[in-house]
Amino acid sequence: MTKNKGTNVDIAPVGKASAEQVATFKLDPYLLDLLWNEPFYSAVMRKLTKIKTTDIPTAGVSATEGELKLWWNPEFVAGLKQETVRGLLKHECWHIILGHIFDRRQEPHMQWNYATDWAINCHIPEDELPEGGLQAGSEFPTLTDEQLADMSEQRVQDYHTLSAFQAGLPKHKSSEWYFSELMNNQEANDALNRGAEGEDGDLPGMIDDHDGWDELSDEEREFVKGKVKKVLEDAASEADNKSRGWGTVSAEGRKTIRDILSNEIPWQSVLKRFCGTTRRANRNSNVRRLHRKYPGIHPGVQKGYTSSIAVYVDQSGSVGDKDLELLFGELRSLSRQTEFVLYNFDTRVDESSKREWKRGRTPDAIRTRFGGTCFKAVTEHANKNAKSFDGYLILTDGEAPDPGPTKLKRGWVIVPNRELGFTASHRDFVIKMKGAVE
Repeated sequence: MTKNKGTNVDIAPVGKASAEQVATFKLDPYLLDLLWNEPFYSAVMRKLTKIKTTDIPTAGVSATEGELKLWWNPEFVAGLKQETVRGLLKHECWHIILGHIFDRRQEPHMQWNYATDWAINCHIPEDELPEGGLQAGSEFPTLTDEQLADMSEQRVQDYHTLSAFQAGLPKHKSSEWYFSELMNNQEANDALNRGAEGEDGDLPGMIDDHDGWDELSDEEREFVKGKVKKVLEDAASEADNKSRGWGTVSAEGRKTIRDILSNEIPWQSVLKRFCGTTRRANRNSNVRRLHRKYPGIHPGVQKGYTSSIAVYVDQSGSVGDKDLELLFGELRSLSRQTEFVLYNFDTRVDESSKREWKRGRTPDAIRTRFGGTCFKAVTEHANKNAKSFDGYLILTDGEAPDPGPTKLKRGWVIVPNRELGFTASHRDFVIKMKGAVE
């Protein structure tokens, strides 16, 4: 998430927080409020790493290094009304739900930013949005005499042009739909362009930061899609099973979420991404490469990228030979850049079953244990060998208690038609395999 570059403008800025308000402000009470009253939003928010920062002017969400993150500036959030903080958190959840953090951003970016907020804010109660927040079907706030005195005649005209355009928009359309409508309306488009070029920006705008969304590689983008889908699956399941589960999420919002969940994300892409994020760089001197600062005096540096990942294979009867064949088929293609070390386990890890899988050497899928299943034994074994591995995968049916935290990056590879029996840590990768079509 980078610093905002002037895309975040607001004619009705939030009240400036005092130094005391900023110093004493805590986000936890608002997260607890979501837990009690908005379990769906709370379930999504719990999957985000919260980062307090002044690097952005307001708040925003991003996906970096395989994690979903919420960035928030206490100087901004502390100046919001209580209900507006709640609306801001819901707003960030919807950026994740609608995939804005991994979709390729369209240009011009100001128009795209407006379009994403129009798509989102119709899902949030109006009293939870700040005055001047973008709302399809509504006019902008009436300008005060003080605001009019600070604006040129052209800027006032642009303000009313955009206000009329927004008022004519229907609710519950996609970001792409709003973007297309805005680009096809020359007057509104020109007015927004002039507003974006202003020094301070005095047109209504976003309540959060949208930078950093288009910085993912194709591989990272596929992984984030899978991660978000898993977050939404868990949140929807939790909402369906609680009396207040969906809270203020409207019927239209629930339909949107279920439509998103109906789209399959290839589990192979998530597995590939897990192996990619555990890769480390090795630096070696190379006389053929020029040193950047001292060419011809010192040798240059050549980087190579490798990783070593432990794979623990559940020996319970519900993990069959076909499941191993599916996983081994994917690992075979990934072994070109990744070394795998396999172990069998049941209630403990079988050290004697250790076999290494390097490029071109596929190990046998042997079965050596026949007991129950204990994930804690696997986690303890991986933690003990943390210096040897960059991460580990557990191939399992998911039927054992939560082993708790881990030192290394951990991935759960769940065999087809099974579920993990607990909610995984938001730092874990959950890879749900899908069997081949017979």
